[in-house]
Amino acid sequence: MLSKKTKYGIKALTFLARQENQTPVQIAEIAKSEHISIKFLESILLLLRHSGFLGAKKGKGGGYYLIKEPKDINMAHVYRILEGPIALLPCVSHNFYEKCDDCVDEVNCSVHKLMTEVRDNTLMILENNTLADVSF
Repeated sequence: MLSKKTKYGIKALTFLARQENQTPVQIAEIAKSEHISIKFLESILLLLRHSGFLGAKKGKGGGYYLIKEPKDINMAHVYRILEGPIALLPCVSHNFYEKCDDCVDEVNCSVHKLMTEVRDNTLMILENNTLADVSF
């Protein structure tokens, strides 16, 4: 299942993508609009900021804003930052591969074959969508 961190991160990014002129938005406004705890949202936005998606402005008129165009923010990248591997098993992961302890033959493993197909289809959907696609 998708974690709340990822769900809320995507909701926050889409909220920011809908802002005209990419003006900074205070955390409290995003939290209220998207029904997210302010404390939890703070940690998510900080992670997204450190990952290069968001900028922040302090003081009056401050808040968070996108530093990239929504069309340039790939959802596979967002997913990996917030959730981690796209694959459901480490033995089929592109970026976080680990051999399964209980698997004797990956090539002929029925679970491996099925989860590779799930990974490939999920990856295709995420890679073919940008923040612009899901925001408007």
